[in-house]
Amino acid sequence: MTTEGSRTRGAGPPGPLSAWANRHIKWVFTVPALAFTAVMVLFPVIYTVVLSVTDARGSIQRDFSFIGAGNFVEMFTDFPRFWPAVGRTFLFTGGAVLVELVLGLGIALLLRKPFRGQGAVRVVILMPLVATPVAVAMMWLLIFEPTIGFANEFLGWFGISGLGWISDPGQALPTLMFVDIWQWTPMVALILLAGLSTLPEEPEEAAVVDGANAWQRLIHVTLPMLLPAIVAAVLLRSIDALKTFDLLYATKGRGGGSLHEAETLNILAYSLSFEYNDYGMASAVLVVFFLIIVLFSWLLFRISKVGSQQ
Repeated sequence: MTTEGSRTRGAGPPGPLSAWANRHIKWVFTVPALAFTAVMVLFPVIYTVVLSVTDARGSIQRDFSFIGAGNFVEMFTDFPRFWPAVGRTFLFTGGAVLVELVLGLGIALLLRKPFRGQGAVRVVILMPLVATPVAVAMMWLLIFEPTIGFANEFLGWFGISGLGWISDPGQALPTLMFVDIWQWTPMVALILLAGLSTLPEEPEEAAVVDGANAWQRLIHVTLPMLLPAIVAAVLLRSIDALKTFDLLYATKGRGGGSLHEAETLNILAYSLSFEYNDYGMASAVLVVFFLIIVLFSWLLFRISKVGSQQ
């Protein structure tokens, strides 16, 4: 038998907390994730900045003292490995990204128009992106091995004497740039191909009517409209190339080789931390490295903005 209490029992009006949660439901679900991400990102950055102005070295349990800008002064004036590492970082990044941009643009233009077997060609071109950088490094390390590697055997077919490649201090950095170009050119091509697919056809058709040849249409019509995609590709690849670590470490180890021939800022910071246990100096290098990346990104955005206004 149904009692009066059971008939009146039911869901009552929501309490103040439930009503507030219903009104702010999007924040209830997103704020915890955002807070967790912010803590995971901000804590390492802040802690690195703190260590950069201390004399932290040796053991992580050792007390360290505040020394202000001492690490930065020593790094800029009395640390012979810093400026060469800066030069190698920019050389590796600039050389690799420039070639990747040219090759990627060429590949994107070739794949822009449909043709027989286009799907298979795209799969082959994108295959280098499937492998991890360490696996790619090991593969090319075997190919460029001076005594048993295929690269020198291939040169021998044409009567050319073998090269040292990665093991030669004078050839290591250009060889590693080639490996980076081989792996990441497909990514640039993919970004530019996506940009080309969104361009309107009317401006190019009008240029054809006006008598412009293929080169003139590329320079004066296609590339200006493709500038946002080009900047995005250059920005993504430049930041990634600046941070390259796994390829260099897997092939040259700590210090970037016996003569530091492949030592970039990333490798230098790693060596200072885990080889010399100089955490203060390593943190100072990372702070400068972070500022370089931010400044480089800002310059690219400014160039993109100026180009879009012209």
